[in-house]
Amino acid sequence: MTTPNRALVIIDVQQEYFDGPLAIAHPPREESLSNILAAVDAATEAGIPIASFAHIYPEGAPVFAEGSEGQKLHPEIARREAGEWKTATKTVASVFSESDLAEWLRSKNVDTVTLVGFMTNNCVIGTAVTAEPLGFSVEVLSDATGAINLKNAQGDVPAKAVHETLMVLLNSNFASVATTAEWTAALGNETSLEGSNLVASATGA
Repeated sequence: MTTPNRALVIIDVQQEYFDGPLAIAHPPREESLSNILAAVDAATEAGIPIASFAHIYPEGAPVFAEGSEGQKLHPEIARREAGEWKTATKTVASVFSESDLAEWLRSKNVDTVTLVGFMTNNCVIGTAVTAEPLGFSVEVLSDATGAINLKNAQGDVPAKAVHETLMVLLNSNFASVATTAEWTAALGNETSLEGSNLVASATGA
């Protein structure tokens, strides 16, 4: 197995997810944040590229409004942000859709993106799915991401069920899912994370 050339992609670690209607419910947001910061520190120490994205909507929007407190990055991410990071804003789920991230990654010979941040049920899965046709392998850190409770006309699903189901789904095809500790060990050993596939997941192999 070849050594992956990784980049860490930080998705929307913004104040909106720590207070208000979009507050992350599972895993507990402070635990997720701690693991996100651990991944950032490990990536920085290993010298792998880092990209950070922030969601933004026009002034007056109910969430992520430009200039609002909720739209700001969490201060611990802002404090770590370095000049060599790629930073951008977006208005849709995938970090690839409105940016030149793919070109930036290719310029650095990256073939594997590691996703941390929020939300599992929107921007994380949206990014993972759109990475596949671009030719990038994906890793998702299960304890450095997070979901919200969902309730609409189709049902009522608690955040724990949302997050855990999506981790299984992602690992079945779109990504290799691991904890931050497992990923940090793989980073240090320069090894790949092992995911599953649809056939193995369907049969429980």
